Amino acid sequence: MRPSFTLGIEEEYQTVDPVTRDLRSHIHTEMLAQGKLLLHEQVKAEMHTSVIEVGTRICHNIDEARAGIYELRREMIKLARANGLVLVAGATHPFADWRTQEIYPDPRYAQVVKDLQLVARSNLIFGLHVHVGIEDREEAIRIMNSLRYFLPHIMALATNSPFWLGMNTGYKGYRAKVFEHFPRTGIPDAFQSYSEFENYVNLLVRTNCIDNAKKIWWDIRPHPYFSTIEVRACDIPMRAEETVAIAALIQATAVYLHDLHAANQDFRQYARPLLMENKFRAVRYGLDGKLIDFGKQLEVPLRDLMEEYLALIDPVVDELGSREAIDGVRKIMATGTGADRQLKVFEESKGDLKAVVDYMARETAAGL
Repeated sequence: MRPSFTLGIEEEYQTVDPVTRDLRSHIHTEMLAQGKLLLHEQVKAEMHTSVIEVGTRICHNIDEARAGIYELRREMIKLARANGLVLVAGATHPFADWRTQEIYPDPRYAQVVKDLQLVARSNLIFGLHVHVGIEDREEAIRIMNSLRYFLPHIMALATNSPFWLGMNTGYKGYRAKVFEHFPRTGIPDAFQSYSEFENYVNLLVRTNCIDNAKKIWWDIRPHPYFSTIEVRACDIPMRAEETVAIAALIQATAVYLHDLHAANQDFRQYARPLLMENKFRAVRYGLDGKLIDFGKQLEVPLRDLMEEYLALIDPVVDELGSREAIDGVRKIMATGTGADRQLKVFEESKGDLKAVVDYMARETAAGL
């Protein structure tokens, strides 16, 4: 039976002080309580109290997903403003110091901090997670195995974290470098079957490495409780329309891979160490870099590879009704990623990181 290929989108936002432009905790405001009252389970706290997460309901197509994430952004911007804060979509804050940030008072986060110590406290990053509904678990593993190849392409498109602790890191997607200090992160190995994945999880639980499968934080994973695969690799983009474009690309890739297998073909599997080479290039250089085409054993400019990638998935785009959303990928390639645009403002303002934060806040609300 064909998977539903439903969509769910989660975004993690920064809560920022409008005067200092530094991160500010929302815990001493009514923002979270008001958000839960208005949007129920679609809003939740994260480990640091200057992070707030939203998630759409299950969306049956990209138009529903667009409506859902636009509405959530609009409401969270209003709630932030009503509580004396500014909402910002960026995968790192340009100059905030994680050492001054409070941890949300929740036993789950207390346990993570106890286990991971400084690594947990320093994990002041903001991501985009995209769920695609694939009900058959064996099919989910098969599609996950093949989708791993495309993660660096998608990550390059989403890069939005060039600064850390007030420094230009030289990376377009520095969030990925911060997060890799956590265990069980990065691009996973391929699994032969869902039972092999289950055996892996059960072994970790039995040996007290984890207490549940949610503590497997890979760039892509079969979700432990939902019938989805979850792509967790991306920086949160600045604009909602960029989030929609990336979600549409991920959904179309999953459908393309399903159709390929249904036609008794498959996408070639590559070893994790090779994929991690491309991931490094993606987060270091973004759209301006080159990835390795492993089939040809050549470096190829990322923009050329993106055109090949878009041609590959094109046959399924109209069926999904996502032509307009996928066109957003080319718009990102034309205007630059969030990282490119942050760096441009940084240069034009002669190194004023507060001007960068102001720009990010404006872009967070753009087009809503």
